[in-house]
Amino acid sequence: MKATFGAGCFWHVEDLLAKTKGIKSTQVGYTGGQLPDPTYEEVCTDRTGHAEAVEVEYDPDEISFDELLNVFWNNHNPTTLNRQGPDIGIQYRSAIFYHNEEQKQLAEKLKKELDGSGKYSSPIVTEIVPAPKFYKAEEYHQKYFQKNGLS
Repeated sequence: MKATFGAGCFWHVEDLLAKTKGIKSTQVGYTGGQLPDPTYEEVCTDRTGHAEAVEVEYDPDEISFDELLNVFWNNHNPTTLNRQGPDIGIQYRSAIFYHNEEQKQLAEKLKKELDGSGKYSSPIVTEIVPAPKFYKAEEYHQKYFQKNGLS
């Protein structure tokens, strides 16, 4: 099965997800914007509408989408609009790009539960939207942490 997440810089998110049991493959790229076949430089202008995202293939017998959502929510700040740490811009937004109705319902349910839990002092701003076309990022971005001894 496929899942797609935006949670800030895609290098860290890919590394985290690649180490998660049940993940079969990962790729980083751009999604959710208007420009077809964007480049990293274009996405960094903050004018394409795309988010840096990670698309994963996972085995639902080893990890459920619910468990993937927990990894997602617990490893970034879903309350900062278009920002993760020092990275600012729409490309760093918190987003769940769902691939089917079940993913949508689970994401919305967990977001509502987390918002009401008191875990965060501000409301969750994560967008939950249908997965549009995913554009694979340039090869030097793929497995960036592994390639550069940061993993």
